[in-house]
Amino acid sequence: MLPCIFPAFPDRKEFDICATMDPAKEVGGDFYDFFMVDSRHLAIVMADVSGKGVPAALFMVIGKTLIKDHTDNAEDLGRVFSKVNDMLCESNSEGLFITAFEGVLDLVSGQFDFVNAGHEMPFICRAGEEYKPYKIRPGFVLAGMEGMRYRAGSVALSPGDRIFQYTDGVTEATNADNELYGMERLENALNADVSRIPAQLLIDIKADIDKFVGTAPQFDDITMLCLEYKCRMEVEDNDAGADS
Repeated sequence: MLPCIFPAFPDRKEFDICATMDPAKEVGGDFYDFFMVDSRHLAIVMADVSGKGVPAALFMVIGKTLIKDHTDNAEDLGRVFSKVNDMLCESNSEGLFITAFEGVLDLVSGQFDFVNAGHEMPFICRAGEEYKPYKIRPGFVLAGMEGMRYRAGSVALSPGDRIFQYTDGVTEATNADNELYGMERLENALNADVSRIPAQLLIDIKADIDKFVGTAPQFDDITMLCLEYKCRMEVEDNDAGADS
């Protein structure tokens, strides 16, 4: 159910993207997604379903499908999550919930619109700088309560900027001494070499987590995604208004 062929868009020079998911059980509840909304807008999704196993995985499929089906570059992402939340509440017989983050990048302008439903804050690495957590106020989780209203935010990205998003299985990975991997270790690992392409970055972060955890069992899915905005998309003047 998850995109797993990389490079994902070999014909697109404007961006590079990679994602990984290592489930704690044979069937995971985390999910990521990325897809072209239209010719100039790229959407990314990172989410974590409460619970594990088959019920969480089935709810994950519903959540993933609804988010993708309702994402439209013409509609505010807050309204997208408000609609998805109400639909998930209707089909939530197991009493599950989803923390989710979605962002849509305009490949022409660099505008990155996002909405956060109780999920971890992303890291943003400006070109030539270091990864830093981008502090945004998370909304309520999806499927937790009907009638919730979500507020979208926006940040301007420039060519060379990167976004790293993840689930709490990363920061809450636990070693034999019951210590958490944590945000500080994650930030240090991200900044060990800021020049790494997304695919190599994810490999190195997972290796650092594994080294920290050692022989302790994995209790949660570990899911990560990295997006690099490489260059602005070129559009014809007569197409710029039509696609915006």
